[in-house]
Amino acid sequence: MTETISALEWRRTEIIGELRRSGQVSWEEIGRACGMTRQGATRRWSRQVQASSFDTAAGAYHRGRPGYPLSSVEWLVPRRARRVLDLGAGTGQYTRLLVEAGLKVVAVEPSEQMRRRLCVALRKAEVREGRAERIPLEDGSVDAVVVAQTWHWVDPALAVPEVARVLVPGGTLSLVWNVRDLAEPWVADLDGILRRHSRSTIDTRPSIGEPFGRPEHMEIRWSHVMTRAELLDMVASRSYVITLPEADRALLLADVDRLLDSHPDLKGREEISLPYITRCTRVRLA
Repeated sequence: MTETISALEWRRTEIIGELRRSGQVSWEEIGRACGMTRQGATRRWSRQVQASSFDTAAGAYHRGRPGYPLSSVEWLVPRRARRVLDLGAGTGQYTRLLVEAGLKVVAVEPSEQMRRRLCVALRKAEVREGRAERIPLEDGSVDAVVVAQTWHWVDPALAVPEVARVLVPGGTLSLVWNVRDLAEPWVADLDGILRRHSRSTIDTRPSIGEPFGRPEHMEIRWSHVMTRAELLDMVASRSYVITLPEADRALLLADVDRLLDSHPDLKGREEISLPYITRCTRVRLA
C-alpha cells in the first residue's frame, strides 16, 4: 500500500511538472485545483517538480555537466573500500571516477532516462532504480556511499537512516558538489543571468547527524574545459531552467548566448575554461 501511494504521488508530481513546463497552468491554478493557496502549492510541489525534471533533459545533462577532480575520490572513499554505492548517480559523472579507481560500483538513480545513458556509458557499473529514501540494497552491503550533486534533493529524515542501513559498520557517507567559482568575472555575470529565474542556494555543508560522526570538509579548485554548446547544455540541464515555461527558458538561453558573444573573456573562443570549486564532506558511521 505504501509503495502504491508513493508511486501515485510521484506521478502527480510528474503531471504538475509537465503542466508547468508547457506554460499551461500557473501555481495559483494548481493550488486552486488542489484546494490550497498558490504559496501552499509552490511549497508543496516546486522542489519535487525540479527534482523529478531531469528525465526530460538527460541528454543535455550528460553533455553539459562537468566531471569531478580525481583527487576527490582519494579523499572521499576510504582505501579499504571495495564496494561503493553512487547514490543519485545521474548519467554517471562521478560513477566513472569510481569505476576507473577499480571499485565495485552500484549506481542507484530514480530517472529512467538518466539510467539508460549511464548503462550505455559505463557497462562495468551495476545500475539500479531507486532513491535515497528507499535504497534497493541489502543491509550492510557497501563500504561507502557517495552522493554527488544530489543530497540537496533528498529528505534527510528518511535518507540518513537508509544510508546507515546499507553501510557496513564504520562505513563512510560522502557528499560532493561542484560549485561555479564566482571570483571569475564572466562566471559572476553568468550567475547573475541564472539568478533572475532562481534565487535558491544549495547548502554544501549540510548537517548529517546521528548515527554518523563529526563531518570533515575539503575544497578543490579546478577548471573544466568545455565548448560553447556544452556550456549551453550545462545551463539547460539546471532543474530550475528545465521547469521554466518554454518561452522563459528560451529567453534565458538567449541571454547566455549574448554573454558568450559579447564578454571580452569569451568572445570568439571555441573552448571555454569554467572554474569550479568542488566541495566535499565525509562522515563515518559511528
